[in-house]
Amino acid sequence: MSMAVGNSSGDDAAPMMDMNTTPLIDVMLVLLIMFIITIPVQTHAVKLDLPPPNQAPTQVDPVFNQIDIDFLNNIYWNKTEVDMPTLRGYLRQAAKLPTEPELRLRPEGLAKYELVDKVMAEAQQAGITKMGFVGNEAYAN
Repeated sequence: MSMAVGNSSGDDAAPMMDMNTTPLIDVMLVLLIMFIITIPVQTHAVKLDLPPPNQAPTQVDPVFNQIDIDFLNNIYWNKTEVDMPTLRGYLRQAAKLPTEPELRLRPEGLAKYELVDKVMAEAQQAGITKMGFVGNEAYAN
C-alpha cells in the first residue's frame, strides 16, 4: 500500500495507480469465518456390538488335540495309537463340543503325504475348523 502525500509534478488530477486491497481482505476473512462456523462437524463412527466385559479372568487353558503321524503310517491321537475309524469318531466328538478344541497335526518328515491328506480330509468332513500344523520349524533347512 502506498499513500501519495505530495505530488512533485503538480498534477493533482492524476488517478492513483495502486489498488486498495484492505476491504477485499476484510471481506475474505469474514467469509472464511462464516464458512468455518456454518460447516457441520462430521463424526465418523462405526457401530460394533461388543460382548460385555468379563470381570473374572479366565484360568482355563486352551484345550487342544494332537494327531501325530509317523513314517510307518501309524496315527496317534494324543499319543495313543488309533486306526482311521477311531480317529473319525474322535474328530466328530471334538467337533460337537460347545467350544471346539484346536486340532494340531504333527506329521513326521518321512510320513506319506497321502495319509496326511486323508487325515486332513477326515477332519474337514467332521466339521473341524481350528486346525494347524506343529513342528514345521524342523523342516526349515
